[in-house]
Amino acid sequence: MKRISRLLLASLLAACTPDGVRPATESIVADTADQIMFKMSTKITNEGVLRSYVEADTAFIYQRTQTTDLRRFTARLLDEKGNQKSTLTADRGLYVIYSNKLDARGHVVVTTVDGQKIQTEHLIYDKMANQVTIDTTFVYDSKKGRLTGNCLKSDIDFTNVNVCQPKGRQRGKGFLLPGQ
Repeated sequence: MKRISRLLLASLLAACTPDGVRPATESIVADTADQIMFKMSTKITNEGVLRSYVEADTAFIYQRTQTTDLRRFTARLLDEKGNQKSTLTADRGLYVIYSNKLDARGHVVVTTVDGQKIQTEHLIYDKMANQVTIDTTFVYDSKKGRLTGNCLKSDIDFTNVNVCQPKGRQRGKGFLLPGQ
């Protein structure tokens, strides 16, 4: 009997080593979401005006914080008359309802209807201002050339663009920078 209790005690102590199984301390996003939607699509409006269509492979909706966490999504951005101006795709996005902003991250690509394309890792679409802001490096391609920079602020059809530390190559007549 003594031998069995020593063996039991030894096995219990061995199980308490640092290499033992530990519970995960991170909560999984899907476990905390109020709703989970697959193949989600929705329309986003501003004062009754349609501003964008959003489609996502998966959407995690959080009621308390009024946010939607989007995975592999596409947003078609429209002007004030409802005409499509550009399409935004990204790996992830966080749409915050009370601020009307979409924070896109991971392989972000914006393509305008006339073929201009911008690629970055982080972009914020502000629905109220109907503009995009990039606070990291980006590559902008168009028929006129290629432009890179460290930040950018623009309307959704890239007609009014402000760039930090621009560098680029031009084709034909090239780019007109603000103030020229």
